[in-house]
Amino acid sequence: MNTATQKIALVTGATRGIGLETVRQLAQAGVHTLLAGRKRDVAVAEALKLQAEGLPVEAIQLDVGDAAGIAAAVQTVTERHGRLDILVNNAGILLDDPKLAPSAQTLQTWRDTFDTNVFAVIAVTQAFLPLLNASPAGRIVNVSSILGSLTLHSQPGSPIYGFAVPAYNASKSAVNAWTVQLAYELRDSTTKVNTVHPGYVKTDMNGGEGEIDISEGARSSVGMALIDADGPNGSFTYLGEVLPW
Repeated sequence: MNTATQKIALVTGATRGIGLETVRQLAQAGVHTLLAGRKRDVAVAEALKLQAEGLPVEAIQLDVGDAAGIAAAVQTVTERHGRLDILVNNAGILLDDPKLAPSAQTLQTWRDTFDTNVFAVIAVTQAFLPLLNASPAGRIVNVSSILGSLTLHSQPGSPIYGFAVPAYNASKSAVNAWTVQLAYELRDSTTKVNTVHPGYVKTDMNGGEGEIDISEGARSSVGMALIDADGPNGSFTYLGEVLPW
């Protein structure tokens, strides 16, 4: 399929786990998908595997914490495609020590967590927004977590009540807040931004613990990436189910 008519997507943090599976599922849906990773050789290796399956996948180097790298990626997408239809901000880290109380987590843990989980999401989105606005129907998906829900953290008996990885939790609350602000800005445009909870997925980030497999964990991002003009803007969902902020 010619990429002039095919949707173009970019997924950050896509060399493993949920990000890699998101690339696979978008490509299986016919989307020309850019597999973005910090290390170009790793991104290329993973993209070649998917290409061997006949999937429309392209590798791109993108370290979300590197301003020059972000600018270079934007330039690459501009030159190759001239627009971006879907941006999935999937890259994220969890650095909290679960054995420590919230007040005992180091300030460096907080800084590093917010650098990747919040500031990098904003930086990547700001950089790619002109290309998304060049699309007839831009879609931004911010991968958050139910752990960003202030409502559920404050509700005794909820599934996350007392689940203390505070820097990570607060970073996802901030991602949700950013999504709401950007959604308001984009409310009269054809570009939509939403945040999703992938589920409690068995990934390297949590040491393989979790309740669902990676293929299920990618479904929320993929579903939101492919919404039509009647789809939501500024929502927080899990597989289409609205979650409390």
